Amino acid sequence: MRQAATIVSRQRWIWLLCGAMSLSTGVIGMVLPVLPTTPFVLLAAYCFSRGSARYERWLLTHPRFGPMVRDWRTNRAVPLRAKQFATVMMILSSGITWWTLPTPVRWMPMACCVVVGAWLWRLPTAPERNRQ
Repeated sequence: MRQAATIVSRQRWIWLLCGAMSLSTGVIGMVLPVLPTTPFVLLAAYCFSRGSARYERWLLTHPRFGPMVRDWRTNRAVPLRAKQFATVMMILSSGITWWTLPTPVRWMPMACCVVVGAWLWRLPTAPERNRQ
């Protein structure tokens, strides 16, 4: 019985670690145009839901990240503003990397952004929220 409790405890810590790493990557993505924020925050919410109700509740009530997680969970949708912002950032970062990377690999970031952009725009658009 004790061994089962130890396994559950280890799994909990793994989920917490993955959630913290995902959230950290999402926060870094707020300032670096190459990294998207929303997918990492959603992944963090998933990990926290498996590892800690406290951290999940914190993320859901966070003024910046909470609305996007709640929108995703209720509508499986992404706000139009987030889609537009992500698209502009992907275009800018693809352009920058096109000019800075060597010729054989300069197309890779653009190809990744095209795939992510196509996936993003195929998702439903979340209805507008009233801001107060």
